[in-house]
Amino acid sequence: MNILLLMMAGSGTRFGADIPKQFVLVEEKPVFSYILKGYDDCACIDRIIVVTHPDWIDYVKEWADKLGVKKLTDITPGGDTRSASVKNGLISAHAFASDEDVVLIHDATHPYVDEGGTEEVIAAVKKYGGATLGERQYDTVYRMDPETHLLRQVVPREEIVSAGSPEAFQYGLIYRIYMESTEEEMARMTCAGAIALHHGIQMQLVASNVINLKITYKNDMEVFRHLVHQYFPSGS
Repeated sequence: MNILLLMMAGSGTRFGADIPKQFVLVEEKPVFSYILKGYDDCACIDRIIVVTHPDWIDYVKEWADKLGVKKLTDITPGGDTRSASVKNGLISAHAFASDEDVVLIHDATHPYVDEGGTEEVIAAVKKYGGATLGERQYDTVYRMDPETHLLRQVVPREEIVSAGSPEAFQYGLIYRIYMESTEEEMARMTCAGAIALHHGIQMQLVASNVINLKITYKNDMEVFRHLVHQYFPSGS
């Protein structure tokens, strides 16, 4: 079984809007609804769990019903940190998941569904235990002084990748790690991939077939508005 955790519990403070960016309307539909429906239509996804802020649970349920989403299994509240939210999602899945299942973690700030890439990620998890969709770097990459912004050295771009969504893992492996990790460790390593690598789970990069867009600032949302019909050509 392949289980998707759609992570959307963040407050989006850097985005600077009145509401979190995953709930901003694009063509009269909230951003998260495109992703939710897109994964609901993916043959490789069996169940979906949405992790969101408690105040938005009813709103998510309303849109899931409106879109006719069939694979939504649970809407669970997020935690105080990103890692705590992932942990809540894994706990929700524990009611039906087996150790051999694949759990995919997709951040709603990555507003796309790469179905072909997702299938490759699932296959890589079955081979290595972990994988992520991402993007290789083709431009020159520098190491920079964070205070002065002066460039220090060139970093071999062959060694650098930009992670996207979803990250995915064998369920039994990642579940045990999150249950056994300390709060300090989870607060320090907000990315599931960072926690997985720290605990020895191998992860393979699967190159994405779409632009690895992440909505952090308002101009990122404008890019998504222009690309929405390319990411979701069926008008999901």
